[in-house]
Amino acid sequence: MTDNQGLPNYSGDPQGGGGFNNPGPPPNNNLVWAILTTILCCLPFGIVSIVKANQVNTLWAQGQPAAAEEAANAAKKWAIISAIAAAVVWILYILLFVVLGVFAASVDVNNYR
Repeated sequence: MTDNQGLPNYSGDPQGGGGFNNPGPPPNNNLVWAILTTILCCLPFGIVSIVKANQVNTLWAQGQPAAAEEAANAAKKWAIISAIAAAVVWILYILLFVVLGVFAASVDVNNYR
C-alpha cells in the first residue's frame, strides 16, 4: 500500500488494517483531580492517582480502550481515597486539640504549687 507519492502508508496497525477502531474520544483521565489531591490532600495516594491518570491516554493511543477505562477509574478511585484520607487526618487533628483543650480546662493548676 502506497500513497500518491510512492511512499508506504503506515497506519500503526501491525497487520496494516487501517489503524485502531476507537469509538469516540478517550475517557476522562481525572488528571486535574489527581494533581489537586496530591497537592492539597494526601501525597502518596495522590501520586498513585497521577500515575494512573497518565496511563489513560497512552493506553487509549495503543488501542486498549478497556485498559484505558480501567486506568481512568483507578485514577478517580485513588483521588477519592486521597481526599478521604486527608479529611480523616484533619478530623483527628481537630479532635486531638478539642480533647487537649477540654483536658487543660479541667486541670486545676492551684493543686500543683
